[in-house]
Amino acid sequence: MSNDDASDLGVALPAAAAALSAEERAGLVNELKNKLQNLAGEHADVLETLSPNVRKRVEVLREIQSEHDELEKKFFEERAALEAKYQKLYEPLYTKRYEIVNGIVKVEGETNEAVMDEEGDKCVEEKGVPNFWQTAMKMNEILAEEISERDEGALKYLKDIKWSRNDDPKGFKLEFFFDSNPFFKNTVLTKTYHMVDDENEPILEKAIGTKIEWYPGKCLTQKVLKKKPKKGSKNAKPITKTENCESFFNFFNPPQIPEDDDIDDELAEELQDRMEHDYNIGSAIRDKLIPHAVSWFTGEAGQGNEYDGLESDYDSDDQDGDEGEDGDEEDETEERKGKKKSASANAGLNQHGERPPEFKQQ
Repeated sequence: MSNDDASDLGVALPAAAAALSAEERAGLVNELKNKLQNLAGEHADVLETLSPNVRKRVEVLREIQSEHDELEKKFFEERAALEAKYQKLYEPLYTKRYEIVNGIVKVEGETNEAVMDEEGDKCVEEKGVPNFWQTAMKMNEILAEEISERDEGALKYLKDIKWSRNDDPKGFKLEFFFDSNPFFKNTVLTKTYHMVDDENEPILEKAIGTKIEWYPGKCLTQKVLKKKPKKGSKNAKPITKTENCESFFNFFNPPQIPEDDDIDDELAEELQDRMEHDYNIGSAIRDKLIPHAVSWFTGEAGQGNEYDGLESDYDSDDQDGDEGEDGDEEDETEERKGKKKSASANAGLNQHGERPPEFKQQ
């Protein structure tokens, strides 16, 4: 795949997916189920090679498995109800956390101590816990890989992160609440994951993110590159172009299944990796960051290695000859590429009984 094909992937896929009707999306899911049924047919061929006695034993084992699957289905249903119950019980605690972090309330024993402002020219009262969510996110290995140095200026305006369960369609939604800031107009950025039932296991159908309304010259998902003209060229002015770049805010422009299902294996594999990686970021925010935010802020939650192997291995090619603003960022990108390796395909069901996305070429 050429450099242009790779760079155009992030733009082409969401646009194509937007044209999909509900019927077409259902067709993609049914196609996946048909492929699974074909695999079941291959397994039936295996049974034909067994002796009659062994085959009978295997049939009994399959009946036992069916009983297990019925119990597992009930387990998922009861667990979902239990999670919904406790999610409501958590809400008052999350509200208290929000009020303390953002300086809405004072805690017992605190004083009116003043600190120097960022410019260092006057004393101001320090409210709440500055950079709480930004710091907590950077302490999580999965999320830290997504946050560029440029992102930090915007993330310091992040006031709260919440998640909620969706029932129709099934899935969950993440909400990021921002204070007024010089980067974008939105005060809330959302990311919604839609799940469909495949047998007893919810599987990701698609993800939808908020379109960010960037202020002029403040877009963090793109960078301006300057390229010196060739020697002897009549045009002595540097050539400038805009290029997509790594940023946490790409999270709100997730990869989508394209309308044209006739794509090559390399592109399909790249799409699979991107979908898995995006899903893992969302799951980490929901399951790890939000419930244990203060432990991430202090670094206590990051002392173990429980999140190893949940990064993505997709990357992009460098632009030869580009000079100027992007030099340091290219070095940073190369360092990230060396670290990222996806193992999410082997992760199986997560703690909510959901399976990561699986893209199949139709």
